[in-house]
Parts: sequence; structure tokens; C-alpha cells
Amino acid sequence: MSSILTNTAAMAALNTLRSINNNMEMTQARVSSGLRVQTASDNAAYWSIATTMRSDNKALSAVQDAIGLGAAKTDTAYTALESSVDVMTEIKKKLVAAREPGVDKTKIDKELTELKSQLKSISQSASFSGENWLYNDQSAALGIKKMVGSFVRSANGTVSIQTLSFDTSKSVLIDTNTASRGLLTKDYSVLDQPSGTTTTTGTWSLIYTGTGTTPTTVIALTSSTSSDSLDGMIKAVEMMLQDLTDGAATLGATKTRLDMQGEFVTDLIGTIDKGVGRLVDADMNEESTRLKALQTQQQLGIQSLSIANSNSENILQLFRQ
Repeated sequence: MSSILTNTAAMAALNTLRSINNNMEMTQARVSSGLRVQTASDNAAYWSIATTMRSDNKALSAVQDAIGLGAAKTDTAYTALESSVDVMTEIKKKLVAAREPGVDKTKIDKELTELKSQLKSISQSASFSGENWLYNDQSAALGIKKMVGSFVRSANGTVSIQTLSFDTSKSVLIDTNTASRGLLTKDYSVLDQPSGTTTTTGTWSLIYTGTGTTPTTVIALTSSTSSDSLDGMIKAVEMMLQDLTDGAATLGATKTRLDMQGEFVTDLIGTIDKGVGRLVDADMNEESTRLKALQTQQQLGIQSLSIANSNSENILQLFRQ
């Protein structure tokens, strides 16, 4: 039956064309955005996972920056400690030279004074971003320094920040408020060489940061400094040098850990990006092929609709003479 009110063929062709246009719109959106899952309506599960992991990646990027800052602080302290070890080695060398009979000890003391000044300069200069792990002029101890190391999401979805710690008591060389907190300002007790039949215990420190007359226990030379005292000073300097070496080794290990963690976080960010891409990225080869096919289908749909609409015009021929 032919009807001028209801064109069934045109309606079918129109529905097909609408479906093709909807598919084209979706395919064009994928091509333009590069994503096959762009909104939650595309795939709620994948969209949720991708959104969470992108958020975690931003947090990891912040962790990466924090690790860089921690590494810079550690590098600064390590470089200063390494230089301090070299200066302390030179001080030990001077004290050993002073042990030689006939040497002018007062001239060596001038060299020691300059070397001590160099140690102070190194300690005060070892600052990065307002933090100095070698020099403390505050009433409180510097304590444990914590550095952000990682961002962790557990299996149940909870998140936490993991930190790396360094105990600055292993690196503080000079403490102007409490001498016992500084490796170069605290007292070291050593056994002096026997003097006759008596063995004495000597107490020595390298740098005096207080006021008033410098105590006699601070390592310094005069023309009357005895060989027994020099032996005690050398032993004390050796103990200081050992403490500095231990501190530098600990800092070196912390520095290596930060470098390794930084590399791991960088790799992890890339891996997460790759994983998210597998879930939500569009296959551009596939989408390009689909778009070509849909464009062809659209042309055919338009042609079909045109043919269906022309059927109504054919009915008019029946009423023409």
C-alpha cells in the first residue's frame, strides 16, 4: 500500500542515517581526543581506574620533586663533610709534624688556626633551601631530618607518604649553643702517652664557640706543648676524623638511596602512564578505518533517504493527465 501520510521506507532510511551519524560523532570524538574512554559513560570501570591513576601520577610527580630537593640537601651536606675530612686530615698531618723535636710549634699553630677557620667556613656554607645539617646556632638540636620518598596506595585504596630519614647528629660539626652536639666542638677523652710511670687521661676538642678565654682542652699549640699532649691531640683528631668519615658514609648511603628512589619513581610514572593508555587510549588506525567506513555509510544512507522520499513524488504521477 502506498501512502502519502506514512513513508515507511523514508522512516527506516532516516533511522539508519541517525544511527550512522551517532556512530560518526562518537568516532570523530575519539579521533579528536585520542581517547576511547573519555567520560564515565563510555566505560565507567576503566574511566574510574584511569582517573585514580592519573591522580596518583600527579602525586608521584610531586614526590619526584621532593626527592630532588632532598637529594640536593644531602649532596650539599655530603660535599661539605667530604671537604671537612680533607681539612681534618691536614690538621692531623700538622700535629704529627709538630711532634718532631725542634719544630717551631707556634708557626704550626697559626696553620692550625687557619684550618679551623676553614672548617667553620665550610660548616656555615653548607646550606641549601635554608637548611644546614653541619652548623647549628639554635638552642634545639637539629634532630632527625625526614625527606619524602614515595607515595603508596595500598590494596584497600588507602594512601600514605613514605619518608627517608637522616640523623643530623652524625653530621653537625659545630653547635654554638651546646658544644657536646657538634663533632668538632665536643670533648673527646683519650689516654695520653705514659709520662714516667703514670698514664693520664686527656680531654680535647677542636673548636671553641663560647665566650671568654679559650679552654686549655682546645687543640692548640704553644712552644711549651709537651709530646704527651701532642700524642693526645693526635688521638683526639683521629677520633674526630673517624666520626666525620662515618657521617659522610651515612650521608653517601642516603644520597644513593635517594638517587635510586628518584629513578624508580620516574620509571613508575612512565609505567602508570602506559597502563592508563592501554585502558583508555583510542587505536587511531582502527578509528581511522571506522571513520572512512562510516563516511561511506553516511553517503549511502543519504542516498537511500533520497530514494525513499522520491517514492512519494511518484504517487503524484497517478493524478496527472
